[in-house]
Amino acid sequence: MRGFKLLAVSLSTISLCTFLNAMDYKSEDLGKVLFFDKNLSKNRTQACATCHNPKAGFTDNRDNGIKGMASQGDDGKSLGDRQAPSAAYAKFSPKFHFDEKKKKYIGGQFWDGREATLAGQAGGPPLNPIEMGMGSKKEVVDRLKENSYYVSALKSIYSEDIFNSNDKVYEAMTKAIESFEMTKEFSPFDSKYDRFLRDEYDLTVLEDLGRSIFFSNNNNSCATCHVLKGEDKEGETFTNYEYHNIGVPANKELRAKNGVTQIDTGLLNNPNVTDENQKGKYKVPTLRNVAVTAPYMHNGVFKDLRTVVEFYDKYNNKDRNINPETGKPWEDPEVKETISLEELKAKKQNDRKIDALVAFLKLLTDKRYEHLIKE
Repeated sequence: MRGFKLLAVSLSTISLCTFLNAMDYKSEDLGKVLFFDKNLSKNRTQACATCHNPKAGFTDNRDNGIKGMASQGDDGKSLGDRQAPSAAYAKFSPKFHFDEKKKKYIGGQFWDGREATLAGQAGGPPLNPIEMGMGSKKEVVDRLKENSYYVSALKSIYSEDIFNSNDKVYEAMTKAIESFEMTKEFSPFDSKYDRFLRDEYDLTVLEDLGRSIFFSNNNNSCATCHVLKGEDKEGETFTNYEYHNIGVPANKELRAKNGVTQIDTGLLNNPNVTDENQKGKYKVPTLRNVAVTAPYMHNGVFKDLRTVVEFYDKYNNKDRNINPETGKPWEDPEVKETISLEELKAKKQNDRKIDALVAFLKLLTDKRYEHLIKE
């Protein structure tokens, strides 16, 4: 009887080992766990999801003491000088490159495209001293080793001897996060606009007017940079992934808190770019979920979506000379010399057309975030 029990225990152990060895580890599942893991920051207070909150359009919706204009680091005091771009729909951005035909830089991640891919982007924050603050790749790998699931999954998905190299483990971690960001969770294409294209939603009169204005190059400049596939094409991400300077002013309120004094040179911060003509240019962001991801522009200088639309109109409407948020004239651009004036040319808009454009932009909100829209 005792022998039978020992045999049963042995068989159970073998079965358990067989089960563990046969576990179907998937990179996107591993990436999801990593995306939410605060243990990968120095003080164990910050994860990818902290600055790319899935409940807030994959942006940083914390106040951070500066009205959400930039992110606060793991140390509880460091502040960036730019907003964390939304991770939603980011998988569609092509690798950073120079388009010889257009003579323009296109794609990449971050506002200046300094990382070519999502994996490259994922590898940046953990080692950034004002973000997650880890001192080295080895420190990150040591944190990964604390979690038996990570160890098993990384060995299963990538290679049994992966932990022989900290660089390989770190790269695998970034690729796993990338694979999670490639899932439908980040890009559901289920907004009212998408449902309209599938005959599942009827536009209001104002929304339909906004749609007509948005896609009309004769009336407005929106489509010049924020349409890639064409009018009413399914799967539109509402960005052409180019880089432009639209004359955004410096955010003085943010700078007073973060202590930054130098000019943000935009695309010139990308180590692969040395052309001075790219100074002050930033990647055209997706307009998906734009209605629920305030504040706006790369530095969070505008609080309201309508302000942004009025800001664009000021280039063509001499009467649109007051910032509605301050009651004062628009501030000067941080970088004046490279503004994309040709792309910004359009007919002036009246207040009803401005309202219509805002109504259309609200249509681009994923279904899960529609409750966040402020009327």
